Amino acid sequence: MAGQADAAPHRLYLIDGSGYIFRAYHALPPLTRKSDGMPVGAVSGFCNMLASLRERAEADGRLSHMAVIFDAGRVTFRNEIYPAYKANRDETPEDLTPQFAPIKQATRAFALPAIEMEGFEADDLIATYARMARLRGMEVVVVSSDKDLMQLVREGVSLFDPMKNRPIGPTEVMEKFGVSPDKVVDVQALAGDSTDNVPGVPGIGVKTAAELINAYGDLDSLLARAGEIKQPKRRETLLTNADKARVSRELVKLKDDVTVGPSLEDLAIKAVEWPTLDAFLEEMEFRTLRGRLEARFKGLAPSSKAQLIDPDTPRLQAEAATPEAAPEAAYELVQDIEALRRWVAEAEAAGILAVDTETTDLSPTRADLVGISLSTGPGRACYIPVGHGAPNGDGLDLGGGGRPKQIPLADVVAALKPLLIDASVLKVGQNIKYDMVVLARHGLHVTPYDDTMLLSYALDAGKHGHGMDELAERHLGHSTIKYDDVTGTGKARITFDRVPLDKALNYAAEDADITLRLHRLLKPRLLAEKRTRLYEEIERPLPAVVAEMELAGIKVDKAELNRLSADFAGRMADLERKAHDLAEESFNLGSPKQLGEILFDKMKLPGGKKGKTGAYGTGADILEDLAAQGHDLPRVVLDWRQLQKLKSTYTDALQEQIGTDGRVHTSFSLAATSTGRFASTDPNLQNIPIRTEEGRKIRRAFVAEPGHVLISADYSQIELRILADIADIPALKQAFLDGVDIHALTASQVFDVPLEGMDPMVRRSAKAINFGIIYGMSAFGLAAQLGIPQREAAAYIDAYFKRYPGIRAYMDRTKKQAHEQGYVETAFGRRVHLPNINSRNPAERAFLERAAINAPIQGTAADVIKRAMGRLPAALAADGLKARMLLQVHDELVFEAPADQAEATMALAKQVMQSAAKLSVPLDVEAGQGANWDDAH
Repeated sequence: MAGQADAAPHRLYLIDGSGYIFRAYHALPPLTRKSDGMPVGAVSGFCNMLASLRERAEADGRLSHMAVIFDAGRVTFRNEIYPAYKANRDETPEDLTPQFAPIKQATRAFALPAIEMEGFEADDLIATYARMARLRGMEVVVVSSDKDLMQLVREGVSLFDPMKNRPIGPTEVMEKFGVSPDKVVDVQALAGDSTDNVPGVPGIGVKTAAELINAYGDLDSLLARAGEIKQPKRRETLLTNADKARVSRELVKLKDDVTVGPSLEDLAIKAVEWPTLDAFLEEMEFRTLRGRLEARFKGLAPSSKAQLIDPDTPRLQAEAATPEAAPEAAYELVQDIEALRRWVAEAEAAGILAVDTETTDLSPTRADLVGISLSTGPGRACYIPVGHGAPNGDGLDLGGGGRPKQIPLADVVAALKPLLIDASVLKVGQNIKYDMVVLARHGLHVTPYDDTMLLSYALDAGKHGHGMDELAERHLGHSTIKYDDVTGTGKARITFDRVPLDKALNYAAEDADITLRLHRLLKPRLLAEKRTRLYEEIERPLPAVVAEMELAGIKVDKAELNRLSADFAGRMADLERKAHDLAEESFNLGSPKQLGEILFDKMKLPGGKKGKTGAYGTGADILEDLAAQGHDLPRVVLDWRQLQKLKSTYTDALQEQIGTDGRVHTSFSLAATSTGRFASTDPNLQNIPIRTEEGRKIRRAFVAEPGHVLISADYSQIELRILADIADIPALKQAFLDGVDIHALTASQVFDVPLEGMDPMVRRSAKAINFGIIYGMSAFGLAAQLGIPQREAAAYIDAYFKRYPGIRAYMDRTKKQAHEQGYVETAFGRRVHLPNINSRNPAERAFLERAAINAPIQGTAADVIKRAMGRLPAALAADGLKARMLLQVHDELVFEAPADQAEATMALAKQVMQSAAKLSVPLDVEAGQGANWDDAH
C-alpha cells in the first residue's frame, strides 16, 4: 500500500482568488474592524476559506502544490479582440475595494503564492498552470464555482466548488451545459454571456446551443452547415451572426499558454510561519479565527516574531504604531547586498512597503538618484545610498577613493525590481509620482501603490496643505527633520549627494517611516468618510499616468523659439519708442515708479493712488481702466508688458529647459489646488495665453516628432454643461441636448432678440455672462470686460437671472451649504473645504462665497478629465494605438501619435473623454491634429 501511495501523482490546487472574493463579499454579512471602521468582511471570508484549504492540504497526502490566482485588472488581451468586453460590469462596491490588498496579504500570510499578471484574467493563468501540471503528470483541482472554468475539466483536472463544498466533474458539466467539457466553449460562443458582455448569437440560449453542438459536433461544423437548418429564424440568425459567434469563442476560450512568472516548483506547499499569520490576524482583529488556528500552526515555525526575517533584524509589527505612542525609530544604513536582500524579504513578508527617493533636483526628469529609503513598519526603515560622493560622518565605513561605501546601483536595481512590481506588496509613497519618474529612468516600475499626499487631498482638499512635514505635524504630532537641516541654506547649501551618510540616513529613512505611519491613519478614513471611490477611481490612477506624461515630454522647436524671441524684442523696442513719444521723454517701462510719475504727475491722468512706499499703483487693472477711457500710453504699456512676459517666461526660458532629447518635460502638481485641478511647473505650460495671436505663436513652437502629429482633444463648454446639470436649468439642458449655439440662445432669451441676424456684440455679451457667472462675476467686472457702463452690465445680469432663476437658486443654495458645513462638493464627492467662509471680513467672505459657487463646477470638470486620463492609456493599448498622452491643460489633453493612427486616436480619445461621466447633458469633445500644437487646437 505504501508503495502505491508513493507512486500516486502529486496534486495541485489552483484557487480562483478573484472569483472567491466577490462570492465571499456577497455571501457574508458586512464586517468592519473595530479600531478604524475598515471593512473586512470579504477578508474574513477569504481567510476562513484559506484555513479550510490548508486543512485539506494536511489531510490530503497527495496535495503538494497550491496557489491563489487573482485578476490584475479589467483590461486584458480580450479587449483588443472586442473593446466592449466586460464593459457593462458594475463598479466595484466602495467597501470592497480597500479589501483587495489585505486579501493578497492574507494569501501570503497563509504561505501561499498570490499570482496575477497584467493583460490576462485569473482564468487564463489557471488554465496555463493546469496544462503545465498535467504535462508533469500532476492532478489538478481548480477551486472555483465559476462556470467559465468548466471547460478545463478533463482527465486529471476537476473543479471544487468551495461555496457548495462539492466537486465538479464531467457529470456536473453535462448538467450545466448539456455537453461534455470539451464542447463548453462552443456552447458559450453561441449563447454568449450578458455578464461579461460576450455577444453570442442573438436568440440562442444554452439549451439551444447544446442541441446544435451535439447535433453538428462543433461550432465550425455548425456554422459551415448553418444553411441546412430547417427552422428559418434559427438558420437566418446563425448565418447573419456567424462572425459574432467566432469572436465570442475567442473571448470565452481560456488561454493556456501564458508566459507565467512563478514556476510549478514555486507553487510547492510551504509550512505556515505562525508569527507572520499571527501578526496579520491580529492586525485584522480576527481574534476568533486566530484562536482557532493558533493550536494548528503555532510551532510549525519559530515562535519569536523577532526571528521572522533574521535573528539579528528586530521587527516592529504594524500594530505597534499609534498616533499617541509612536515607536522608537530603528533606522539602518544599507551598504551591502545581503542587508538589502534581508529588507526585500522583510517587505515581502510585511505585504506593505513605503518607498522614497533622494535626488539632486526638484525636477524628476533632471534629477540624479542619490539614494532610496524603505519602511516596512512604524519606526522600521532603512536608507540605501547609491550616489553619495562626499566623505561620511564619523564611524561610517568609507570605500576607496574617499567615496562612502555603497552598493553598485545596478545591483540595487536588480534586487528591488521584482519587489517594486510584486502585486502582493503594496507600495506607499508621499507624492509617489516624483519617485516613479526618478525610478523609471533606472528601469524600476512601481505597482501597486498608494499615495499619502493624494489620500490627504481626497479627504481634506482646501483644509490644509498636503506636504509630508505638515501632515506629520498635524496627524502624528511629529516635527520632521527638514531638508535645510541636512543641506544647509543660501550659498552654503549642498546637494544631497554631498550630505554625510549619518545625516542622510536619519533624514531619508524618516521620510519613508512617516509616510507609512500616515498611510495607516489616512487610508481607513476613506471608507468612513465615503471618499473611497473618489480616491480609487480618480486620484490613485493618476501618478502612474502622469509619470508617463512627464517622462515623455513634448518636442520643442528651439529655432522657432529663438525667432519669436527676436520678434518680440523688436516689437517691444517699437512700443518703447512709442511710449517715450507719448510721454515726451524717455523712461523705463519696466519701472512702476517711473511709469506712475509719468502717468499721474506729468500727464495728470485720473485715478492715481500712492501705496505705502509712496509710489503710484500701476497694476494691470489700473492701466486697463485708463486705456478704456481712451488714453494711449496705458495701452502701449500693457502691450509691452504682455510681450515682455511672453519673452521672459516662454520664448527665452523654454530654450534653457529643452532636454538632450529635444523635449521639454514639465512637472504636474497633483494636489496643488483646492478644486482638483492640476498645476504645471518648471515650466508652466498651462498658462500660455491662447486668446492672443502672440500666445498662439508660442504654441506653434511645440511640435510633433517626424512621422507623427500632435492631437488636441478639448472638452467644449464643459463648465456650462456641468452648471446646467447641477443647477437643473431646463432651457440650458435642452440647448445642449439639441446642439444649438448656447451663447446665441442665451442672448436671444435674455435680451429678447431673434437668433437669426443676431448682432455679434450681443452674442459676445451673453458669452461673457455665461462664463462670468460661473466665477461670480460682478456688474463691475462685466462692465470692464464689455466696455459698457456698470448700470447696463447690472441690468444684463438681472435679466439673466430672471430668465434662468435656477442658477440664482443654485448659487444661494451653495453659499448656504458652504456657510453651514464649511465645504462644498463636486458631483464625484470631492469636498472642497472653505475654512474661512464665515470670516467677519466682508471682502474675504465675498471672495470665498464666489469660490464656493465655482468649486462644484470647476471641481467636477477637473474630476471628469482626470477620470478620462486614468482610462485612456489602457484604452489606447487595447486598440493597439501607439499614441502618447503628453499634456493636460485644464479641459484639454494633448497627444502625440503616428500620423497614420491620428484619426483612430482622435476617435478613441473623444469616446473615452465623452464617457468619463454621465450627466443629464452630453459631454462634447472637439479634437484636431497638426504638426504643431496651435494647428492641432
